Amino acid sequence: MSEHIKEHLDIGKARIVEAPVGKTGETRHQVEVNRTFELPTALFGVTVGCYFAFLGIMLAAFSSPGLVIPMAIFAVFIIAGFGVPAIWTRLTPGTNSKPKSMRAFKREGIMTHTGRLAPRDAAIQMLILPVLIVLWGLAAVTIAALV
Repeated sequence: MSEHIKEHLDIGKARIVEAPVGKTGETRHQVEVNRTFELPTALFGVTVGCYFAFLGIMLAAFSSPGLVIPMAIFAVFIIAGFGVPAIWTRLTPGTNSKPKSMRAFKREGIMTHTGRLAPRDAAIQMLILPVLIVLWGLAAVTIAALV
């Protein structure tokens, strides 16, 4: 629960101090923010590639002048959906957080809320939906070609 600090100040239990200063003179933040999720950039690239592969399959199979604008909108959404978070990871000034290299990812895996996750399992969890979407697109095209 939150409490009013004025009462603590009045009875002497709390004191006001200056913000901590880092070695270079700027205000030091207590929490290091890591927005990369400890995943290598290559996994995000494969995810984006799968989404664009799905769009390519659909565009090739069902090409029509009426689908150009919706496909362009989908492409913009995919670019924005991954581009904005990529920019977001670099927003915190002075942070040392960077995505793990593929070598470090293969060696260490990632830490989750429930414990360390092996690299193979993390990659499977991350890529299962994009791969299933590509397979779904191939199935839809196959069904449309056979019917």
